[in-house]
Amino acid sequence: MTTPTNDTFISHLVELRSRLLKAVVSVLAVFILLFLFPGPSVIYDFLAQPMLASLPQDTRMIATGVITPFMVPVKVTLLTSFIIALPIVLYQAWAFIAPGLYTHEKRLALPLIFSSTLLFILGMAFCYFVVFKTVFHFIASFAPDSITPAPDIEAYLNFVMTMFIAFGITFEVPIAVVLLVKTGLTSVKKLREIRGYVIVGAFVIAAVVTPPDVISQFLLAGPLCLLYEVGIIFANLIKQPLKTEADIEAES
Repeated sequence: MTTPTNDTFISHLVELRSRLLKAVVSVLAVFILLFLFPGPSVIYDFLAQPMLASLPQDTRMIATGVITPFMVPVKVTLLTSFIIALPIVLYQAWAFIAPGLYTHEKRLALPLIFSSTLLFILGMAFCYFVVFKTVFHFIASFAPDSITPAPDIEAYLNFVMTMFIAFGITFEVPIAVVLLVKTGLTSVKKLREIRGYVIVGAFVIAAVVTPPDVISQFLLAGPLCLLYEVGIIFANLIKQPLKTEADIEAES
């Protein structure tokens, strides 16, 4: 005989499976559409433009694996599909945890989904249009005349994905700062006091994540520090912490 606790646990598992399935289906639906039009090759060519622009004229990238010319564009298309479907994926996550949230917490969740998605995409756009163009031209300028650079497309994809994730997460810093203050884990005053440690940490993270050149490190650490300050400004505007369950019970 099942207990109410077991029934609740099973119902949560069923709900989780349903939400995960909807998220996966949304990504696959976008993937199929992009696969049909404009196609993986066009999407990869767009992704490769910053690198191709830094290479000598008529120089192309290479593929060393047998199935790499097929798999890499497909991976790029899948990554693009996930980014496009990210609002739906995040909404499914929110819908799963929403029943356990208070009304004021639910009002915070939807703006959080929208802003986090927007900032992540802005981080990737900054990386693509600013960082890649600057870094690739800087690196190419050091190549000796006796060398013809011809990057491997799989290595390029791995590099691009790492940089996209790094800059996407970096642009989420304002949300993280606001949530830290809103949940009462810290205060605006404390965040201002540790500003120096944050700056040092930003350059350490940039040195680990980015290529070993000063320009790319500054292009990551600089926005990280700036966005930290932006987060403090917004946190100061809405610095009242969320009410806990005990606070709500005490007021009732």
